[in-house]
Amino acid sequence: MKPTATIPVFDGHNDSLLKLYRPRPGEERSFFARADHGHLDLPRAQAGGLAGGLFAVYVPPAVEQPDADLPRGATYELPLPPPLEYDYALRTALGMAATLFRLEAEAQGRLRVCRSVAAIERCLAEGTLAAVWHIEGAEMIDPALETLEVLYQAGLRSLGPVWSRPNLFGHGVPFAFPRSPDTGPGLSEAGKALVRACNRLGIMLDLSHLNAAGFWDVARLSRAPLVATHSNAHALCASTRNLTDAQLDAIRDSDGLVGVNFAVSFLRADGSNDPDTPLETVVRHIDYLVERIGIERVGLGSDFDGATIPRAIGDAAGLPALLAALRAHDLYDDAALERIAYRNWLRVLRLTWGA
Repeated sequence: MKPTATIPVFDGHNDSLLKLYRPRPGEERSFFARADHGHLDLPRAQAGGLAGGLFAVYVPPAVEQPDADLPRGATYELPLPPPLEYDYALRTALGMAATLFRLEAEAQGRLRVCRSVAAIERCLAEGTLAAVWHIEGAEMIDPALETLEVLYQAGLRSLGPVWSRPNLFGHGVPFAFPRSPDTGPGLSEAGKALVRACNRLGIMLDLSHLNAAGFWDVARLSRAPLVATHSNAHALCASTRNLTDAQLDAIRDSDGLVGVNFAVSFLRADGSNDPDTPLETVVRHIDYLVERIGIERVGLGSDFDGATIPRAIGDAAGLPALLAALRAHDLYDDAALERIAYRNWLRVLRLTWGA
């Protein structure tokens, strides 16, 4: 059995494409050089054993919004940016997707955009970073879903119908604590059609930002396993972005998966956005999910480059610290860690994609 430090990680969510496509002043970086800011680039991925993951296309507001910092140790509800216009969303999404394809072209075999589980497995065997194109918020999809067909042919394999703002297809949860994810109406008729189309094409549906009503609509409609790529347990942290026990049970019953989010405000019992959050807090969520839904249905969904994460992890190079903390916990041998680190993701992708 391989030692813990060499177990590869397939990660359910990062926002690095946005940082590369639209960096803030002073935060420009190359994906192929190690930076001293942000969370993810190829050198840090290689240092931390990050072997692949879902690379999110998230379309930010057309007019940059000021950072809305989460408070430390207080209740909060953050205002959401307004809905996006279709033309802007499509143009920006294509620009970010082009960024991913340019990375593949420039990588000289070190990064590959994967459209099948077999392709991911080849990357794991070769030491190539496996990138799966994911969309977070379907504002660039038209009502007739013609855009969806084209994006699928281009390589899209995972889609969250909403980010936290509302769109044509449904309603996301606002960022609030302490509060239930039951915050509004469910999927629109267009949203229900989107679910059926994703099932037909083999696009994984990500439920992480959907409100409770939307979640249950997907649970009733979808023929695929239910997946939340980057969410945690509401019983341990009462954020709207986390999953209730009833939602977790539905994911278990569908043979789906939850990717544990490293965002400290979705981990801590007090909801605080404090980076001085111990690794034990992440371990506690993993333990809870393993007990509730089974070890074969728990993965990692870091939210690298999209959230405040524990200083004890720091960035992608710090992933071995989390695996070591799990190994020291005495509940997880290397076979169990391999499941959490990457095998469970391959299982659920195979069930969804069929290959």
